[in-house]
Amino acid sequence: MPPVIRRPLAAQAAEVLLERIRAAEWPVGHKLPSEAALAAQLGVGRSTLREAVRELAAKGVLDSRQGAGVFVTAADVAEDWDAVLRRASVIAVIEARVAIEAEAAALAAERRTPGDLRALRRTLAGREYRGQPVEEYVDADMAFHRAVLTAAHNDVLVELFDSFLPRLRKAMIDMLRVHSLEPHGDHAAHADLVTAIAEREPQAAAAHSRSHLTALKRAFA
Repeated sequence: MPPVIRRPLAAQAAEVLLERIRAAEWPVGHKLPSEAALAAQLGVGRSTLREAVRELAAKGVLDSRQGAGVFVTAADVAEDWDAVLRRASVIAVIEARVAIEAEAAALAAERRTPGDLRALRRTLAGREYRGQPVEEYVDADMAFHRAVLTAAHNDVLVELFDSFLPRLRKAMIDMLRVHSLEPHGDHAAHADLVTAIAEREPQAAAAHSRSHLTALKRAFA
């Protein structure tokens, strides 16, 4: 018989609070009752309640504002981002890439530096297919796309792209092991993207990025 696991009282209080928030007893933006009133409702001490509030604050559900009280900031605990990506289809990931990379390409055309252009041209040359193993080709392609994100000079976009890489890399490798790399020869489209960035043409850069990724989405459909 497995041992009985006793959950800490604060964790139990946090779960009760979360259930009441999920039930919309306190909608997003709503201020919770006073500490004394809430502790009495839950039948716990104030220190236990504070610990429960801290737990939910760490999960993004509550926000304790000095001198103002505790407010609901989310209706539920957000799912872990890595778990979302593991469950997401490759199509969903590519659709997210379209949104991120088309905007990044436009920003890169506006903000790129001479150093960014050197990196783009170097990684463009590196991703050209020359009979290398599939893994090397995919890694070189990812390095090029990351160089575009870097040229946008937006750290948030780079972080989002990096979060997609493990999921996308495996899918690309699996697809290209089934289909020949030769028909995937879209090197000219990538070169057009670099040209648009080099010539500071944001709309053209975004269009080239969107067109290439849309074609990639069709390949997975």
